[in-house]
Amino acid sequence: MQQFDSLSPEWWVARLFKRLMERQSRIRRFDAYYRGEHPLPWLAPQAVTEFRRILRMTRANYMGLVVDAQVERMHIEGFRLGEQDADEDSWRIWQANNMDADFDQGILEAAIAGVSYLMVAPNEDDSTTPNMWVEHPSQAIVEFKPGTNRRERAAGLKVWDDDWTGLLQATLQWSGYLFKYEAKRPVTGAEEVQWEPREAPGESWPARNPLDVVTLIEVPNNPRLLAGGVSELSDLTDIQDRINKTLADRLITQDYGAFPQKWAVAWPSEDAQGQANPPIDVGRNRMVTTETVETKFGQWDAAPLDPYSMAKREDVKDIASRSRTPAQYLLGEMSNVNGQTLKASESGLISKVRQRQQSLSDAAEEAMRLARRAAGLPNADDASMETIWRNPEFRTEGELTDSVVKKLQSGIASLRQAREDVGYTQTQIRRLEDDDNTAAIRDPLALLADPFRRQSAAVPAGSDQTMPASGNGQMIQGASG
Repeated sequence: MQQFDSLSPEWWVARLFKRLMERQSRIRRFDAYYRGEHPLPWLAPQAVTEFRRILRMTRANYMGLVVDAQVERMHIEGFRLGEQDADEDSWRIWQANNMDADFDQGILEAAIAGVSYLMVAPNEDDSTTPNMWVEHPSQAIVEFKPGTNRRERAAGLKVWDDDWTGLLQATLQWSGYLFKYEAKRPVTGAEEVQWEPREAPGESWPARNPLDVVTLIEVPNNPRLLAGGVSELSDLTDIQDRINKTLADRLITQDYGAFPQKWAVAWPSEDAQGQANPPIDVGRNRMVTTETVETKFGQWDAAPLDPYSMAKREDVKDIASRSRTPAQYLLGEMSNVNGQTLKASESGLISKVRQRQQSLSDAAEEAMRLARRAAGLPNADDASMETIWRNPEFRTEGELTDSVVKKLQSGIASLRQAREDVGYTQTQIRRLEDDDNTAAIRDPLALLADPFRRQSAAVPAGSDQTMPASGNGQMIQGASG
């Protein structure tokens, strides 16, 4: 085994790569469960070959549904700085890197594996728009400084299999520098990877990290203090296995025991001429007769399938209660349900989504602060940055609009907040506010009849227009030259 000086770049590469490899099996396992490629249910060894076709039909993928039900309700729509409205520069950088779509993938991977990563780097072609990427947990890992409660990153490693060169490539961020390494692909899992400094024309490593900090940021799902992010599937896979076993038993019973089995007593082996009787051919259009008085016919009862369905249903309920996924999602049953009942059934999922958003917000805000620093924007290290999430509640348009209008009329919400609550994106809200300003310039008197739009309409300084100053209809004269 290679020996390195403690806390040297080579020591960090070897250490982080080992930790990365140790969690590969867990990542692959949860990923397979999410995709529905579960282990086949257990059967007696002598029966496996005969029933293999049936076993492949038993995998009902509830794991994918649990994850998707959570992730589909989590979408970032902007960032605020302090008490300001949504920050346009932050959102421009976010969208320029396609993060309004890519971060959704990062949330998905974090829900499956327990963690994903965000990477930030300066953009040599456009200094005002830094680069941002989402990294898969099988290719990236971060280690934190002891005693910092997983807040201060000590080192980060990104590893990938380069098809162009046929080599493993690694980039280490540590101590304000970037280090590049490469190694031959291991032939066996027990083979130790021998990392060598990367040498390429025009490149020199180590190189100074322009941001002077580790820009690989952990995106944890439901993190714990010591363990970090936790997969949404971590305590559900055993229940999924039980469901698959129940389905296997039901299908086998369906094939061999669900149809009545016939029996005959004293059926003669020969007919009157001494010829061997052929096997009985049973069919709905056939009648079996015999001249032997002692012969009797009958059938056994069919094996009931209801117990298997009931057992499966109970396991599905276990998944619903543990994951807080609404039962109607998993069971596919909903009838005569009013809006209040439906909202109550989804309250657990909504609560879980909001709780998961907290740790995801911290990661997104840290990445955006680094991006703003790289872009040279003011308030780059503003700790008051806030992530704006789309409302995770699914409500009818009429119900949502009625609720928002009541908040607006009572004065407990501003027009901008009301528009956010309705579901408009920050881009749409800015466009509506521009429309309000345009309308104020063209016809300020018309706004007297519209107290809501007066909140966002404002005549530009220097305008000669007259604007309403308050809801009681008092007027003020705009400044003139």
